Amino acid sequence: MIRFFNDLTMRKEDFVPIEPGKVRMYACGPTVYNFIHVGNARPLIMFDVLRRYLEYRGYDVTFVQNFTDVDDKIINRSREEGISAAEVAEKYIGEYWTDAHGLGVKDATVHPRATENITQIIALVQTLIDKGYAYEVRGDVYYRTLKFKDYGKLSHQNLDDLQAGARIDVSDLKENPMDFALWKAAKPGEPAWPSPWGMGRPGWHIECSAMCNRYLGKTLDIHAGGQDLIFPHHENEIAQSEAANGCEFVHYWLHNGFINIDNKKMSKSLGNFFTVREAANAYGYDSIRMFMLMSHYRSPLNYSVEILEQTKSALERLRTAKENLDFFAENGKEGDLAAAERTFVDGLGKYRDRFVTAMDDDFNTADAVSVIFEMVRDINAAVSPAADPTKALAEGCRAMFLELCGVLGIPFGQCADLNIEIEKKIAARQTARKAKNWAEADRIRDELKAEGIVLEDTPQGIKWHRA
Repeated sequence: MIRFFNDLTMRKEDFVPIEPGKVRMYACGPTVYNFIHVGNARPLIMFDVLRRYLEYRGYDVTFVQNFTDVDDKIINRSREEGISAAEVAEKYIGEYWTDAHGLGVKDATVHPRATENITQIIALVQTLIDKGYAYEVRGDVYYRTLKFKDYGKLSHQNLDDLQAGARIDVSDLKENPMDFALWKAAKPGEPAWPSPWGMGRPGWHIECSAMCNRYLGKTLDIHAGGQDLIFPHHENEIAQSEAANGCEFVHYWLHNGFINIDNKKMSKSLGNFFTVREAANAYGYDSIRMFMLMSHYRSPLNYSVEILEQTKSALERLRTAKENLDFFAENGKEGDLAAAERTFVDGLGKYRDRFVTAMDDDFNTADAVSVIFEMVRDINAAVSPAADPTKALAEGCRAMFLELCGVLGIPFGQCADLNIEIEKKIAARQTARKAKNWAEADRIRDELKAEGIVLEDTPQGIKWHRA
């Protein structure tokens, strides 16, 4: 049974979907005004893993992740860059795709944009006005927070506490300082759309409520995002959606912990951030993904050069294991599994069981990764030159290895082109040796060594690994 820590109830709960075998899941996507930073990458990667795991367990997952493509930050950036807000959004959506795909994040079922859902947003705002939960003042529309009796149930604070601790946009137009904007009247030079209240644009919180409602229905199984979104964003989504629809908005709320630098949350506002692009140029996208996987998603995570170097080394051990299995799947003995080999392959099932147990427990990727490394240790001993394994043993081990790594999206494909080039050089060295051109053979070996590639002569042929 899969169990999640539900931030709404503050306890682990068995996962029971609304519709058996199907999952409706929403995760808040980026506001597209800049390159995403490493802190932004954590929810992208971790909730990609959640989606992958649910699919691995047989669920049909409808996963929606939005783009906020109209916002004050986008408008400000458009002024800085001297282009329109729409051009800013388009530019950074393109940059997002580069980074997301580099990180191995699968495309969501739907990636809606706020600007594609203006009709739905306006309709939702009108419903809230009709029900008395919202009011219009001079072209602005505000949510009447005091009217929603459950306000604060996700952040587990009452309205007085929230009001005391929140950064509130104080306006003489509001009935109450805690009321928040659903629709903003147009200002000169800003994007705007026609509405019953005049030209204007949506507030941030209403965008997600409208997109959830359109693509997933009135009640979702899972809503996910960063811990910093609990209040006010997700709290306000609940207030909007439940007031409009008259039913529970989300059954399971999941939030990832912060990434810290010097024990302070990484954020653009604090200026203590590294973009994913910068980190990827230094360590590779695959190392960033592995860095996230090696900690539980709810735990705070400290970003440092030392930790990324350790992560890179850990990932290299997995790559070396795969390359070893690939080698023996090609060069091992012919024939069926020997009795001892069959026992070994069948015994790998215990690692799958432990992996599932870890992931069922609030998708604990840290423990799941540890299981994979334990399995790799045993596989490396069983599939080695000294053991003289069959191809069938290597293939059986590789299937289990790739199955579990695939659930976590641990990347191997990014090194495929590099492997091809290495194999070409090894083949050229073999050709030189057969021709007794020892100088050329030594030159190629030295060139490979300079690239961090170590050659090993085995009874099964030339084997290589990274130093």
